[in-house]
Amino acid sequence: MPRILQLSDPHLLADPLGRCRGVPARQALVLALDEALRSRNAAVDLLLITGDLCQDESWGGYVRLREVLEEVGVLGRLPVALIPGNHDHPQLLRAALGRHVLLGPTCIPLGSWRLLLLSSHRSGAVAGWISEGQHTWLQEQLQALSAPALVALHHPPLAIGSSSLDPIALQQADRLLKPLLGCPAIKGLVFGHVHQHWFKALPRPQGGAPLLAWGCPSSLASFEAVQPCPMDQPEWPGARLLELGPQGELSSELLRWRPLASA
Repeated sequence: MPRILQLSDPHLLADPLGRCRGVPARQALVLALDEALRSRNAAVDLLLITGDLCQDESWGGYVRLREVLEEVGVLGRLPVALIPGNHDHPQLLRAALGRHVLLGPTCIPLGSWRLLLLSSHRSGAVAGWISEGQHTWLQEQLQALSAPALVALHHPPLAIGSSSLDPIALQQADRLLKPLLGCPAIKGLVFGHVHQHWFKALPRPQGGAPLLAWGCPSSLASFEAVQPCPMDQPEWPGARLLELGPQGELSSELLRWRPLASA
């Protein structure tokens, strides 16, 4: 069964010693990968990082990301999929890492599953946006799907119940969510941006199994939690391990570890 490790919102900087939200960003990402991959001995088939890769949107920041992935032995050993967030520069991201990773929008085969990556980045904006071209591409993908699929993007396409985050979530969210809910092959939806664990089973208009939606904690720092943390550590950095079953089953395991300040 394919397994995806989802990290999100590392907010790297060009300065290898730079701090974001008071945390050394590069060191926090190295710790996250070490905790999620090596310390737990988790066998995964793909590493997915759902946006806000580079806080200062710099060439140097994406070089730091490439260095970290090389340092922990991921590049060349494990497929890596990246999605730009509002704190990103898609052109620099592609120039620095395009030869080494998978970038959205794209469809990635994972055994009997498909992973659909969407870019919700919009230049000069904090809120997310799905371009007309991506809406068209997604509709074509949904019509052609003959396998269970998971969709990943940076911004949540629905309100999570946060007065500070919901206004800067995905604009025109219903336009994206409606076709996903209408496609039974889409089993799950994962996103970043919210810096916290979040989950909801979304009912479908036509009935049947719900669409499972998860927000991912940040590997850097947490925002105030909307929902209780299943591990009772809402302030700790974290990740999500997704397991894709052969009959379209989808399960999630929340991962947490002590922040650097407490290590």
